[in-house]
Parts: sequence; C-alpha cells; structure tokens
Amino acid sequence: MRKTLLFPLGALTGACLTLLVSGPQGGLWAARAAAGVGTGDAYSQLNLFGEVFERVKASYVEKPDNAKLIEGAITGMVTSLDPHSRYMNAKAWAEMQETTSGEFGGLGIEVTMQDGLVKVVSPIDDTPASKAGIMSGDLISKIDGENVQGMTLEQAVNKMKGPVDTKTKLTIMRKGADAPLDVAITREIIHVRPVRFHVENGDIGYIRVTSFNEQTTDGLKKAIASISKEVPPEKLVGYVMDLRNNPGGLLDQAVSVSSAFLQRGEVVSTRGRNPEETQRFTAHGGDLTKGKPLVVLINGGSASASEIVSGALHDHKRATLIGTRSFGKGSVQTIIPLGAGNGALALTTARYYTPSGRSIQAQGIAPDIEILQDVPPELKGRVDTIAESQMRGHLQNTEGAEQTGSQSYVPPEEKDDKALHAAYDFLHGVTVNAAAAKPAPKATVPN
Repeated sequence: MRKTLLFPLGALTGACLTLLVSGPQGGLWAARAAAGVGTGDAYSQLNLFGEVFERVKASYVEKPDNAKLIEGAITGMVTSLDPHSRYMNAKAWAEMQETTSGEFGGLGIEVTMQDGLVKVVSPIDDTPASKAGIMSGDLISKIDGENVQGMTLEQAVNKMKGPVDTKTKLTIMRKGADAPLDVAITREIIHVRPVRFHVENGDIGYIRVTSFNEQTTDGLKKAIASISKEVPPEKLVGYVMDLRNNPGGLLDQAVSVSSAFLQRGEVVSTRGRNPEETQRFTAHGGDLTKGKPLVVLINGGSASASEIVSGALHDHKRATLIGTRSFGKGSVQTIIPLGAGNGALALTTARYYTPSGRSIQAQGIAPDIEILQDVPPELKGRVDTIAESQMRGHLQNTEGAEQTGSQSYVPPEEKDDKALHAAYDFLHGVTVNAAAAKPAPKATVPN
C-alpha cells in the first residue's frame, strides 16, 4: 500500500492528490458489484456507449484509432468526477512512479488542469520554472505557440517535456496582468531536494520542506541532527518548519514528518463512503526535537500533505501556525494499477481528517497568527491562490463554510519575509501583532 497527497506526473505535473496503490483487478470487480453495475439501467447506458463507439468507427471523416477512442472515453468519464480523479496510461503511470523518487526531467512546476488550461499549483524551488518567475496560480494558455485548449493534461505535460538544455516557450495568463506573458525556459534534469535548513541567529533551526517525496523524512532527520549538533540544547530556542507553497507528496512521508515532532497520537484519518473503510495513521518514532517549541509556516500554496502535517501538529498543540490559510485539498485518491501496459486509475475514494476530526476539504487550515506579506506594486492583485473550493467539480464540504484562496506570495529576500520574521520573534518571546497583519475576513462560498 502506498499513499501520496500530490504526485507531479512526468516532468512537471501534479494535482494535489492523496493516493493509495491497490491490486490490479480484484478491487475493480468489488467496486462494480458495490456500485450495482449489472442492473438494467447500467447496461442500457453501456449499450449507448457501444452504439456511439460503433457509429464513430463507421462514420467519422477519418479512420479513428480504437485505442485512442477508448482511452479518451475513460479519461472523460474519470475526469468528470472531480478535479483529482484521472486515468493514467502506461507512460503517465511510469512517470508518476519515477517522479515520487525525487528526480525527474523537465521545468520544475506542479500543474493541474482548470477550465481547459494548465494551472500552476506551485513552482519547485531552485528549478528553471521558479528562476524564470513562474508563479502559483499562473494559467498556461500556449506551449511553443500551440493552444493548450483541447489538450489533455498528459498531452500538455508531454509537450512541455524535452531533452535537457532545450528551450520551451510558455504563454502565461496571470491575474491582474494586462496581457499574456511569454516566458522562455530551458529544460533541466530536476533533482528535487525536499529539505533545506540552516541555523538562524545562532539559536533557531530553520527547516524548509518543499515536497513530500521518498527522501523527505531522511532529509528532515539529517536537518534536525545537524542543527542539534551545531547548537547546544540550552541555547536552541526552537524550530521553524516552512511548508509554504509545498503542494504535497507521499502520505507515509507526511505521517513520518509529523512523527518527528510528536511522541504519540493520531496524525490523520481517512473516511470513505462506507464506515468500515476508515483508516487511522498514528505517530511513530518519538519527538526528535525533544519538545523544543515549533512554528509551522503555511500559505495558500500549502496543500495536501502539508495540510496533514500542519493540521496534526496544530491539533496536538505541538506547533503554532503562522501565515495564511492553506489550499484546502482534503480528498484521498486510490491508485489502481490496471495490469501490464494498461496504466492506472487515480480515483477519489475518501476524505481525510485531522486528529480532532476536522475535514480540510475546501476549507483549508487557518493559521493561529495570520500575516500578510508586503507585495510589490507590479504583483498586487496577482498573488492570491485559487483554492480547492474554487476548482470546478470539487468535492463539497458538508461540515462548514467553504473558503476562497489566500495569499501565496513569499518574498525572494529573507529580510522582506514578514511571516518568517514573525516566526523568529515568536520563538524569541516577542509578541506578534497579528491584528495589524490580518486582512478583512475572507468571503465564503456556499456549500
């Protein structure tokens, strides 16, 4: 079994997912039985599909490829469910497995599909995309001059991929911009280093977690060990873990990262359509920081695995959250391999809940101290992330008001980073004036 919360497919895709790898065939037959496939109504609809399929084969202006017709039908069926369910052909499935290992080729952006365009969830730190100024929330309308409208996500991703040291031109539609922006980016092999750290002011351990891949927990353990070795325990006042614009990753890594700061207790639970499908994941290994104070930084680009970690540490009163409201992606996708050469299905099967029983879906996690960054004039009006609640076809949250997106801008210079300095002040015992930093209450959207 393997779960993930976001997987960047191939060189540069992703869609804030929670994934469970299942067996290739048995689960599908069980699902068919549970759903009542075999009833007269279902057979009637399947007969309709067969009739359309035969009509297209017989009458379309050019001879169609049967395999492409079937793949297109499957893709349409699955993507009509919600933004995170999707079919992966054999190539896309292999790329997803490659990417979660932490090294892949491409531009270095996590993307999803929205209204026929490719939407940037988040650029990955220190990659060609981030260096070129690609921002969370950007919409890619053209790739090398070709319109994205009409492409599937996989087709768009494949077009953005290419040999290392070659260039691609993306046409970007950015909120607040007067005209589309053309950005040329040189492709590179992307080595996702998920954890970076340093000692701040001689007494605070700063740890930046950019994604949750197979290397994250080991990187976090090395960071904590190195900081503990560099700073004596009596001098170390605490840690800052920065999860801003972290779009997610593997669920087992989210659980083990949470465990690095918890002695015991539940980290997250998942609940499906049937009560017996509930699963609970608990902390293991003990608190590696020996109870040192902890601040977690989040913002509108913190999604999925990031929300599980921040939600668990907050509910256990282990961390203070500073920043802006998180993305609000709280659904679980099950990965079902479909046999050799047939790819896999990522199907939404459950919602996940924090230890206190809160659903994050379409609501996100609100920080304890909300801090807005000072945005440069040329970026004003362009730095609020489109949240889960604003994605077409999203699963609704029936337990409370859904929330719109929040600020995801992080200043490139640390000296200008108000949220980071608020975290340092908090650990030094300086009162953070949250009221002065808070904006007017965010408008909600109806369930």
